[in-house]
Amino acid sequence: MAILEARELHRFFHIGDEETVALRSVSLTLEPGEIVAVMGPSGSGKSTLMNCLTGLDEPDAGFVRIDGVRMSRRPEADKARLRAHAFGILMQSGNLFPHLSVAENLRFQMLLAGRFDPERSSRLLLGVGLAHRANALPTELSGGETARAGLAVALATDPPILVADEPTAEVDTATEGRLISQFEARRAAGKATLIATHSEALARRADRVIRLKDGKVIDV
Repeated sequence: MAILEARELHRFFHIGDEETVALRSVSLTLEPGEIVAVMGPSGSGKSTLMNCLTGLDEPDAGFVRIDGVRMSRRPEADKARLRAHAFGILMQSGNLFPHLSVAENLRFQMLLAGRFDPERSSRLLLGVGLAHRANALPTELSGGETARAGLAVALATDPPILVADEPTAEVDTATEGRLISQFEARRAAGKATLIATHSEALARRADRVIRLKDGKVIDV
């Protein structure tokens, strides 16, 4: 059974009298233990799709189900609970609280879910190569370190689904390799990962690639 299912998603944005169609009848599924890459040019709808799938945005038509439970058109409190239980979310920016250290960001994320685990926190920092930067503030990190710290926070509660929006953008090859290793470890553990990316290297490691153009799926 798919852990994530989206059917016929449409999303429209209006600025004055102008209407932009960001998603056009997009459907997809995500199975446990699967890595799926969503690819397409800038403006193709990748980020809008990620927001609709995680309940951060509401599709204008269609629906999203998480492990059989409907996410779309539910009260915000219900969506927040489902999101906290099911998702780790890595956005293009804003994944870290700037006044907290890397370790404190991890701790806070775990406490929000009621699952603080110091040993897991240490393992995550070691896994992304940031054990030596645990006490650094986000402003003290390089771009690659920030990406790895954000991933560690997204993985803090070992979520069934990881949704990552351009996780390897503007990072070096070594950092990209570290991030890919984390995604592959999740696959081996039966966890699902959905990645919006421009990276062909990352796409080659995926089980499936979904391609978007102008808000439509053009190749699956």
